Amino acid sequence: MFGGAPLSVDRAKRMRWTATGMLVAMAALFFTTHGLLGNHPAWGYVNAFAEAAMVGGLADWFAVTALFRHPLGLPIPHTAIIPENKDRIADTMAQFLRENFLTPAVVARRMSGMNVARAVGDFLIASPAEGEADTRSRITGGAAEMFAEVLESLDPDRLGNQMRSGLAGQLQKLDVSPLAGRMLESAMADRQHRPLIDGIIRWTGLTLEDNEEMVKDIIHKRANSVLRWTGLDERISASVLDGLYKLLAEVLVDPDHPLRFKIEEGLEKLSQDLQHDPETRKRVEEMKRELIENPAVAEWWMGVWERIRRSLIRRARESDNALGMEMRNGLADLGKALAQDERLQLQINRFARRTAVGVATRYGSEIVTLVSETVKRWDATTITGRIESAVGRDLQFIRINGTLVGGLVGMTLHFIVSFM
Repeated sequence: MFGGAPLSVDRAKRMRWTATGMLVAMAALFFTTHGLLGNHPAWGYVNAFAEAAMVGGLADWFAVTALFRHPLGLPIPHTAIIPENKDRIADTMAQFLRENFLTPAVVARRMSGMNVARAVGDFLIASPAEGEADTRSRITGGAAEMFAEVLESLDPDRLGNQMRSGLAGQLQKLDVSPLAGRMLESAMADRQHRPLIDGIIRWTGLTLEDNEEMVKDIIHKRANSVLRWTGLDERISASVLDGLYKLLAEVLVDPDHPLRFKIEEGLEKLSQDLQHDPETRKRVEEMKRELIENPAVAEWWMGVWERIRRSLIRRARESDNALGMEMRNGLADLGKALAQDERLQLQINRFARRTAVGVATRYGSEIVTLVSETVKRWDATTITGRIESAVGRDLQFIRINGTLVGGLVGMTLHFIVSFM
């Protein structure tokens, strides 16, 4: 309201000295020409001009000064009007604001003629002037920096634990078993389970290959002494491994292998049990709960969260990063939609109007009270200085105009009296 106060104070001070200087000049001119009245009739006009100008300037000085303080420090009644009536001024300002700006009817009427969505859209798609940064770049840059600062300012361990607790709470509410059953059933209906079976077969083969020595050791320990003495246990273990490798290879290359059908039957039964068997659903829920409560899972999540947090901070602060580019593209698309889609404009303008009316209805009285109480808390010197710095320059023009107009009126009256 009172922005640029130092500059306004300086300009008001210069105008005050100008007005005062004119008043002093008229007084000096009056006393100087008073002794020259008999020398020439023109001096009468000059003297009359100076006398009336001096009176007009003094009257306006008194009026302007009386608004803010007691003239010459004398407690004259009805002076220092603003300091003496600051509480009433505060209430009047608040009431004016309430009646002319913050009533639902006024807000709705003013908002009805505003296309807020179109204005926002034009702002977002406006091309920057030469040498200026793109509006979208400024917005996304500020948002990205604020996002990075928020991530840095918050306790990473506490935030990670809060996110883990939130995810755990949602998982606790989620009935995993029937969801997994329906997903498995849908995958089998679309024949999308076959890559899964192929993956399981390959994984089994690789696991068996990595653990050949363990398989041979198990067969060796279970074989009797005669087999170990003759060395047949090694042949048996080799045959077993070769047979398993051959079986896995056949199942992998043959889509109609009987073992595949057995696996599919097992998967189909599992999908049904996950959805309808109480015991299976109970076991899945217990597994889910144990997994959520496992300290190792919590430690794993904290490591994952820290990597995610550092990555987000780094990406937010990188120049021309993908995150900023995506945000800029999104803002550009949003701006085009707001500027061109009339139905979207209608919906957003309606929402903005309802929001503004709602704010005026719910918080209008609080806003008015805030304005009134804020002004009332100002001391007399503060409110006087702020109002005087805002309008003081114009008030000094009143003094200057009063001096000039008074002088012209005085000279006119002297002309009329001279011919009577």
